Amino acid sequence: MTHLASLLAPLGTHVPARTHTHSSEIAPTDLKSPAGNSKGEGQAAAHCTMSVTSGKTGPSLTQEILSHLGLASKTAAWGTLGTLRTFLSFSADKDVQRLLRAIAGQGVDRSAIVDVLTNRSREQRQLISRGFQERTQQDLLQSLQAALSGSLERIVVALLQPAARFDAQQLRTALKDSSSAEDVAMEILATRTPPQLQECLAFYKHDFQMEAEEDIKSKTSGILQDLLLALAKGRRESYCGIIDYNLAEQDVQALKRAEGPTTKGTWVLVFTQRNPEHLVRVFHQYQRDTGHELEKTVRHRFHRDAQGPLLSLASVIRNTPLYFADKLHRALQVYKLPSQE
Repeated sequence: MTHLASLLAPLGTHVPARTHTHSSEIAPTDLKSPAGNSKGEGQAAAHCTMSVTSGKTGPSLTQEILSHLGLASKTAAWGTLGTLRTFLSFSADKDVQRLLRAIAGQGVDRSAIVDVLTNRSREQRQLISRGFQERTQQDLLQSLQAALSGSLERIVVALLQPAARFDAQQLRTALKDSSSAEDVAMEILATRTPPQLQECLAFYKHDFQMEAEEDIKSKTSGILQDLLLALAKGRRESYCGIIDYNLAEQDVQALKRAEGPTTKGTWVLVFTQRNPEHLVRVFHQYQRDTGHELEKTVRHRFHRDAQGPLLSLASVIRNTPLYFADKLHRALQVYKLPSQE
């Protein structure tokens, strides 16, 4: 599911702000190797895989889902932004009863299903699933799949899955489709915390009987492969609160010297092993030294197939919430949603 359904599917979870990765195979000798893993996690709007390159969902379904989000008809104000929050008046039993009524009648009440599932956190949805199983001796996901079809069915499947399993399935789909490998695979591997990434890769191995790294090696190539393999290791340096000015200067000089295809290892190492706080400082210092943003250098020095992965990772590093906001904005533009004024 690499369309708007996947954007909205995992509503109600958190998105880690940064990546944490490592690549020992490609580490140049003139740069320091990292030590330690990051434990930090960030909060943002949704835990999801976003691709705006393929697939379409009818505007009516999109509008229906958006209309049920908490702030859809309200004016947003700082301090109250965001619709993906824990439902305060949550009652698993009441939600189970409502879902039973939605699928037990002559017609399926799609609106009730959407209203319940898109206004509960992922943890609350898991409690609903367990309550449904205890009350009916039936699986909620299977019951809803039998009652639904099309895009709404796919959204419901994603909503009721564990987040890590959903990520694993999306990663597998992306790696099998070269057109979305850069978009979706990069997003998953670059925005999950080390524990989330480890759980995702464990589901990947369990569900597909194969390590994700094997698929990365067989389905991708070039610098995209190098970046994904490095990110999949989940060993980015952690930020300890101490600014290493010497290392920042060293990285800036290394990137300024790194021209030509034989130096791509330098870019991969810096982009995938340094902690984001350090990298933001490197980006700023690089611009002060050269008079232009590092992204301009990427566009100048690398061929088109290498530019995309590096620029995507740079945008994650600079501002992860903005990265997701931009993807969501572009997805909504693709679907040409009508004005809600």
